[in-house]
Amino acid sequence: MARILVIDDNPEFRIILETHLVSAGHDIVSANDGDAGIELIEQHADLALVLTDILMPQRDGVEVLRTVKRRWPHLPVIALSGGGWIGAEELLGMAGRLGADHVLQKPVTREVLLGAVNDALNKPRSQHG
Repeated sequence: MARILVIDDNPEFRIILETHLVSAGHDIVSANDGDAGIELIEQHADLALVLTDILMPQRDGVEVLRTVKRRWPHLPVIALSGGGWIGAEELLGMAGRLGADHVLQKPVTREVLLGAVNDALNKPRSQHG
C-alpha cells in the first residue's frame, strides 16, 4: 500500500499506530521526535504520508507540520494529540490551521485512524500543496 512515517515520543502509542497501519498493509518508518522525523523524510523520497504527535521534545509536531508544508507541500500530514497543559482541541485546531490534512485526538480508534489515513492518501495531489 503506502509507506507512512509515524512520529511520536510515546513508544507504546507509536507501536499501537504502527500495528494498526501494518495490519492495513502499509509499510512503516518511525521516529521518536520531530528532528528524527524530518531526517527520515529526507532519507525516504517514497513516503506517502506523515502522522505526527504535536507535543514532543526537540522539534514538536507544529514545527514538523510547518517544515513539511514548506519543503514537501505534496506530502499529507495527520496531526495527533492527547493534549497536555494547553488542551488537545486547541493544539489540533492550530495544526488544522497550519495545513494538517486531518487532526485526530488521542486515543484514536483503529477505524478512525485508518479512515483518516485512507482519506489523506486518496486526496488528489493538487490538494496537498
